[in-house]
Amino acid sequence: MPGGLSPQAIRETVTALAETKEILGRLIAFPTISSDSNLDLIRWCQNRLEGLGARIDLTHDAAGTKANLFASFGPEGDGGVVLSGHTDVVPVEGQDWSTDPFQAVEQDGRIYGRGSCDMKGFIACALALAPRIAEADLRRPVHFALTYDEETGCLGAQVLLQALRESGRRPGICIIGEPTSMRIIEGHKGCYEYTTRFSGLAGHSSAPHLGVSAVEYAVRYAAKLLELRGDLVNRAPEGSRFDPPETTLQVGALRGGIAHNVIADQAEIEWEMRPVVEADAEFVKREIGDYVGGTLLPAMKAVHGEASIETQIIGEVAGFEPMDHSEACELVAELTGSNARELVSFGTEAGLFQRAGMSAVICGPGSIDQAHKADEFVAVEQLEQCLTMIDRLIGTLSR
Repeated sequence: MPGGLSPQAIRETVTALAETKEILGRLIAFPTISSDSNLDLIRWCQNRLEGLGARIDLTHDAAGTKANLFASFGPEGDGGVVLSGHTDVVPVEGQDWSTDPFQAVEQDGRIYGRGSCDMKGFIACALALAPRIAEADLRRPVHFALTYDEETGCLGAQVLLQALRESGRRPGICIIGEPTSMRIIEGHKGCYEYTTRFSGLAGHSSAPHLGVSAVEYAVRYAAKLLELRGDLVNRAPEGSRFDPPETTLQVGALRGGIAHNVIADQAEIEWEMRPVVEADAEFVKREIGDYVGGTLLPAMKAVHGEASIETQIIGEVAGFEPMDHSEACELVAELTGSNARELVSFGTEAGLFQRAGMSAVICGPGSIDQAHKADEFVAVEQLEQCLTMIDRLIGTLSR
């Protein structure tokens, strides 16, 4: 419990923590795996926030089975502070859980459950303090941004931010509450994921000149990607603080073929890169595109005119660029008392909010070491620290 507080402040903190635990239990009970709908959770949060007088905007995916929620308190206008969290969680299949992953269990100062740290713990803290936000005489708006499909390419945030642009609203700061053990994170690489599919011509292995082996062309494609990986090492920005300092590229899977003696007519490669700067991503896409259009595809079509190579974008998550001056980092440093800024290797929605014109920072309860694993948990102490940060934010933004 934070020290140096008055008896009333201690009582309020204890009450807020109890409310946070209750809300977190409710949120964990919604099985919002990315492949499934999050509408029940969004409706529950909407009802709670609307009951406090929040102005609510919902945006949906194309199928209407998932939604983002954007809720606003305080005065109308630009320059508000956004508290942002994604509502989707990763699957639990194949994981050896000690408890029901969709039932919150508190034990030894930890709360277990899928999404407890990634990142329903932060959302629960924000919702627990929403009544104080609603009652405060705010100088700047405070917004809640709850998104879908962060785990599968940050798809929901892109829809939410497009709606914000179209509405003309321009928040100034975004605090993304991903699990950082309440450390201030000012940057991370991007994450671009692709699946490239090859369609050739099947045939008997005794006459390879009469077929087009999709597997063989996929192998050549993969070899080109690995060649480009070497080029990326030489493109590492001077003074890069990332580890490793350059844009990385790797082939995650190559599938194709049905037997030793059959020329494969179908194959696919799953690959990804994590750009330090967007120019590296453009370099890779340009180089691999030229290789496909100038070398691979003409050779395939010379034998089979209907041969094809097609790349599907699974997700292109923008990198989060460290800034020399960051209003968001400075604000959170003031709220948490920490001046240290760090980089992380995992991706978040922060780069999207940054590109939308906001000063962004990542800071939230829980450790990324627990995310996506069996027996995921968030420490109660971390929730207390997050509540303190948001409570101080309310005081900072109040008249």
